[in-house]
Amino acid sequence: QVQLVESGGGLVQAGGSLRLSCAASGSILNIQTMGWYRRAPGKQRDLVAVLTSGGSTNYADSVKGRFTISRDNAKNTVFLQMNSLKPEDTAVYYCKFGGVQSGVWARDYWGQGTQVTVSS
Repeated sequence: QVQLVESGGGLVQAGGSLRLSCAASGSILNIQTMGWYRRAPGKQRDLVAVLTSGGSTNYADSVKGRFTISRDNAKNTVFLQMNSLKPEDTAVYYCKFGGVQSGVWARDYWGQGTQVTVSS
């Protein structure tokens, strides 16, 4: 069974930085995409950034130039470096690994979520 464990959330002042991590455990043969999503209070869960196995990245317009997604393939871990944080970045952040193959089938997995709060 594959599980994702997130860490790195917390409280930070506007303009500060945080680094989120999401590590997958279990027997994994391949991961197609690694991504981060967030859900702000009263809003739907939106894409923040995604990284494909080929190295392509895609960012939400609101975080371009401030957030960077990266990975450690050997450790099945994805990171989200968040700089110049703004109060509107406050949300629960979720990692998602897409197309995870651990046997015959592939499926998606979600992390449990980590709270990021940016004070003004």
